[in-house]
Amino acid sequence: MAKRPTIAVVGSANIDLTTFTSQFPKPGETIFGQRFDLGFGGKGANQAVAARLCGAEVFMVARVGSDLFGPATIENFRKQGIDTTHVKQIEGLSSGVAPIFVEPNGQNRILVVKGANDALKPSDVDAAAETLKAADCIVLQFEIPVETVYYTVAFARKHGIRCILNPAPAQPVDLKALKDLDYFVPNENEAETISGQPVKNIDEAKKCADNLVAGGIRRVIITLGANGSFLASRDDGHHMAPFAVNSVDSSGAGDAFIGSFAAFLAEGVPEKEAVRRANLYAALSTTGVGTQKSFYDRARFDAELAARI
Repeated sequence: MAKRPTIAVVGSANIDLTTFTSQFPKPGETIFGQRFDLGFGGKGANQAVAARLCGAEVFMVARVGSDLFGPATIENFRKQGIDTTHVKQIEGLSSGVAPIFVEPNGQNRILVVKGANDALKPSDVDAAAETLKAADCIVLQFEIPVETVYYTVAFARKHGIRCILNPAPAQPVDLKALKDLDYFVPNENEAETISGQPVKNIDEAKKCADNLVAGGIRRVIITLGANGSFLASRDDGHHMAPFAVNSVDSSGAGDAFIGSFAAFLAEGVPEKEAVRRANLYAALSTTGVGTQKSFYDRARFDAELAARI
């Protein structure tokens, strides 16, 4: 690596409750699933772990509940080498949880209960201001209050810090609040929900990305699953090809992309190459079960990258 970057993740932490099933129950019906997995998740936490595994110094600004999952989440961050100075427990609230249902082809359906994640406020960003100012990049998602997201984007803009927003889960977006955002990174479903445009293929992804850029965002990356990703800026656009892997569980692939992209970009990798590497990192994450547990460390990833050049 050219240098060890510092990534700040202002975002969510959940517990993933993953059930593997060949079918879904009808209303009032009880069926047996095939197997179950419990793990640490949440888009913010996942992105932080991916960035850390890729070699970045990472710290979280997050809130967890007063239940048994709260201390366990904080301890997991510490074991991963992530700074938890600004991760606090909130009395009287549950931690965030995400029941995940995975089909035999690896496709997933996720229901998120935000819990303490909803207690992360702009004042908490101010409390972490000195740490945030030292970051090479701030990463955000939509599993925390949108007011906190917009406040942090403005903070990053004011202090000249690169900022990446993953608008997931999708919700209405105030493009004025995102003016001059460095990177807006939805998947195809999120892009479609936010823009109101169909995003079923690469051409539609280009049109959608171009329109979002025209709305004031500097760069848009639409992740397209098995079709790779599309990168658009104010004067250019590129389809970034996918990598073929044997996918078993796509949970967390988008988070793997975001976290690894932030780390690659912050260490000085050129933008298009950073997107290409993030495509591979995300694809490789789908070859294992779960979210954080399926992410590659840097040495293992570099070996895969070298084998595919």
